[in-house]
Amino acid sequence: MTAPPARRAGTLPASRPAGLRPRWLVAGIAAVLVALVAGVSLGPVSLPPGSVAAELLNLVPGVRLDSGLTEREIAIVTELRLPRVVLGLLVGGLLALAGGCYQGVFRNPLADPYLLGVAAGAGLAVTAVITLGAGTGGALTGLPLTIPLAAFVGAIGAVAMTYLLGASGGRARSTATLILAGVAVSAFFSAGQTYLLQRNSDSIQQVYSWLLGRLATAGWHDVRLVLPYFLLTALVVLLHRRELDVLSVGDDEAASLGLHPQRSRYLLIAAASLGTAAAVSASGLIGFVGIIVPHTVRLLAGSSYRVVLPLSLLFGGAFLALTDVVARTAAAPSEIPIGVVTALLGGPFFVLVLRTSRRALG
Repeated sequence: MTAPPARRAGTLPASRPAGLRPRWLVAGIAAVLVALVAGVSLGPVSLPPGSVAAELLNLVPGVRLDSGLTEREIAIVTELRLPRVVLGLLVGGLLALAGGCYQGVFRNPLADPYLLGVAAGAGLAVTAVITLGAGTGGALTGLPLTIPLAAFVGAIGAVAMTYLLGASGGRARSTATLILAGVAVSAFFSAGQTYLLQRNSDSIQQVYSWLLGRLATAGWHDVRLVLPYFLLTALVVLLHRRELDVLSVGDDEAASLGLHPQRSRYLLIAAASLGTAAAVSASGLIGFVGIIVPHTVRLLAGSSYRVVLPLSLLFGGAFLALTDVVARTAAAPSEIPIGVVTALLGGPFFVLVLRTSRRALG
């Protein structure tokens, strides 16, 4: 008598919940380290990667290596390039993490960190600050405190307006309602920004230099501003990443499993929006990172958000830091806005995602 098929050895693979495999975690950490060394090594003054790596290790307490760099080169590493690369790692990680989170919350593969009006709110606030004379009136390389603060307040204000407008439908509100509310808020704020630029045409160049995105930083000031929001956003989203897998099966099924769908959804939206606002306040508007990175991770490592979100955090930071290297060196000695570079990469990728996901959208 033959054994039942389920009991035959090797007939059915042992099922186990999707998890983050060590090799992908190691690959993500390696990508961050490579981006860190490359970002510090490459520039108008090229430095040996081995010497740069040794000097970076010297920043670890208790480590003392002979990097062979001069005092001037050490200053370039630690005071000029390293803060910019670290800022790129933080901003890229936040945008990619927020993108993956939004895609899970809205169950939409084309959702990105600017979905709820964050970009429009930040853009209007920064435009108002510059045109009304609150900024310094000079180049935006060393940002005055008023500009990132205005961007942060504008972004958070836009998300709050989107939430209030989406919640005005009472118990009938849904993720689709929030998306439509975000479109309406974005249109309203974009109209205000256009009006300000039309009335103050002399400020257009300065405004657009911010809108196109940049990672120029003077010292560690911008890094210290973004770091607390990075830690808070990463902590909240990663601790609740399992809930996104549950939400993907539908609200009714999620509720039957003991999850409160609306509460979880709005907590994740709030955390992702806070991180996006912090990133925008420090770097301007850098698009497509939140679409490119999570989808690439999903294609390579798996679709579970237990995998997508932590890897998006790592690979997103590495992606933006390396993209910044291209922006700094491709047209040296001038610099291409990093938002232009990510758009050149993200445009074709967006079309690819749209084609591969049209069945789900249809």
